[in-house]
Amino acid sequence: MTEEIGSGRGPYDIEDLADDVDLSNSHLDLGSVLVPVVEGGQVTVEMTADHQPQAVHLVTPHGRISVAAFAAPRSPGLWREVVGELVDTLRTDGAEASTEDGHWGREVVAVVPGGVHRFIGAEGPRWMVRCVASGPPESADDLAPVARAVLSESVVRRGSDPHPPRDPLPVSLPPVLAEQVFAAQQQMQADGVMDQFAAAPEELAEQTGTPPAEPTSTVTGAGADTEVAPEGAIAQSARAHVIGEDDPVGTDVHPDIEVTDAAAQEPSEAEADRSRRSSGSALQRLRRRQGKK
Repeated sequence: MTEEIGSGRGPYDIEDLADDVDLSNSHLDLGSVLVPVVEGGQVTVEMTADHQPQAVHLVTPHGRISVAAFAAPRSPGLWREVVGELVDTLRTDGAEASTEDGHWGREVVAVVPGGVHRFIGAEGPRWMVRCVASGPPESADDLAPVARAVLSESVVRRGSDPHPPRDPLPVSLPPVLAEQVFAAQQQMQADGVMDQFAAAPEELAEQTGTPPAEPTSTVTGAGADTEVAPEGAIAQSARAHVIGEDDPVGTDVHPDIEVTDAAAQEPSEAEADRSRRSSGSALQRLRRRQGKK
């Protein structure tokens, strides 16, 4: 059965979509997952200490959203396992963590000083996709339906290569976004520090030759109407922000919130441990305030 983009019945497997479907300007193509851009959003690429991209986020007026895809067994149930592990890890790191019934099953909600983080997961054929929505407490109720809408219109490109369960599926950047990252890498190397690279939108449009695009679609995601691609994925990529792992994310929206969760980056124990060592996360700041290493 062929699925139709815009129906809000995703996340979709790309093999279930029509061959001629065009997602080039409605979705941000990250290789293993294609994520719909959001009205009023800003694409942000988070860099590691050695100047390599480690995460791509949609910064919205309500907070930040990221979507990632992982390998999964043929039998369902991986997200249910991850939920239990995630709650334990978050509580260990000092967050108030709980679960709620959501559109695809259990959702994990973690509350830390100044921020609320919601983890939403869904499963498909040999893959699991996870959406993380993070923002200030006053925006949590507004951010949740937007995150569900984004996940409901996301597309997973699993591929046929073998991957152990829970391994993150390969991520690649679209050309326009890759240009921004390359320019940021050159600037970071020239400066010798992880300074924020954020050229003005007008400058980025001039550099890339990408004019603003018109709105392309409106979708219904998990029960909430959400405008998608108001100016297109290409234009949003052209004015992306590239930041270092210690820089604040989404300062143009919420300057006091840092939203790279300790357990948000990867559901495996090893990757969660690496994330806990990241100095840029809200949970890591909480751990430092508590005197933990």
